[in-house]
Amino acid sequence: MSWWTNLREKLNPAQEIIYTQEGTNITTTANISYEKAFGILESVNRGVNMVVSACASLDYDVKEMAIEGKYPGFRGKSLAKLLNYKPNPYQSVQEFRNNIFTDFLLEGNVFIYYDGVYFYHLPAVEVTIEPDPKTFVQGYVYNGITRFNPDEIIHFKDLSATSIYRGNSRLQAAQRNINILYKMQNFQENFFDNGAIPGFALTTENTLSVVAKEKTIANWMKNYSIKNGARKPIIIDSGLKPAQLFTTNFKEMDYDTSVKTHNVKILETIGVPPVLLDGGNQANISPNLRLFYLETVLPIVRKYVSAMEHMTGYNIEPITSTISALQPELKDLGAYHVGLVNGGIITADEAREELRYTPMNKDGSDELRVPANIAGSAVQPNIGGAPKKPPKE
Repeated sequence: MSWWTNLREKLNPAQEIIYTQEGTNITTTANISYEKAFGILESVNRGVNMVVSACASLDYDVKEMAIEGKYPGFRGKSLAKLLNYKPNPYQSVQEFRNNIFTDFLLEGNVFIYYDGVYFYHLPAVEVTIEPDPKTFVQGYVYNGITRFNPDEIIHFKDLSATSIYRGNSRLQAAQRNINILYKMQNFQENFFDNGAIPGFALTTENTLSVVAKEKTIANWMKNYSIKNGARKPIIIDSGLKPAQLFTTNFKEMDYDTSVKTHNVKILETIGVPPVLLDGGNQANISPNLRLFYLETVLPIVRKYVSAMEHMTGYNIEPITSTISALQPELKDLGAYHVGLVNGGIITADEAREELRYTPMNKDGSDELRVPANIAGSAVQPNIGGAPKKPPKE
């Protein structure tokens, strides 16, 4: 047995303590339903959709094999097909990517089952991790029923300050803002359900018994409540007088500003510059869109790529040349690659590949050029002169 094999089989001496601290079954860490927030809060829905759509739009280049992955027999062409075209027989690649990146944002975790041929997404909220006191993870359980071995699951996650097993949803940091928006929406709905009538009291100089008070309230709610559909003329007797408790003026409450403030906090937590959803001019949208890709989209995509590289052993690169926000002006991009080719850094065919063009595969297109200021320049062969090949004997 080689020293490398011995090294690979060494275990983390602290794992047993970690296992004890984290517990034997690790489930979702969400304190509220982020799926519910996604469904009813506009800022959550639009923000998550923007991040997911951007992440799901990227394809991947499968490069050379760098390490021995979990599945040593993996072929590069098969991996490229799974990543870019057909992850499984039932989903398009866009549907699959939408599923996993939505889970990443809402749950902070992504679980992918690999059956040896295809990738299948497992909703993270239903997956329980079973830690192992020696080997980190002994298995995964879906919905308390279906069990998976560790080498059948690809798991990547967002950051967590409390667990090395599960990540936290990015929306967790905006939990207070989400709860306040829930309450504001409920308040507004109840206000209009009540016929836009503010709360009031019935006052009297007489002393009423508890039974009389309850009967008066019940009679009022039955005959005059807008919510119950009653629109009868109001007759007030027994010395009763209505007294308004407070004025509901949404403008005075600064309702719209408060909603906007909480929406901005949610978008910032997700990683979406609010200006991208509010609209603006090209001067402020372009730099914010570039920042959005650099600081939000690509770091998430790299977590996915890292998990796939660990499993397969291949170097995988997201193709960013199709993202206009990350590209320089076309003339600058062309001049940049011309400089690389003429400087002998890359070949003409490599430049074409980077620009997503088909290589020419002609004489010299796959060879490095010698710079013009060096003898033997392929750009200006008459200057300096190419080194003469010795004559054939």
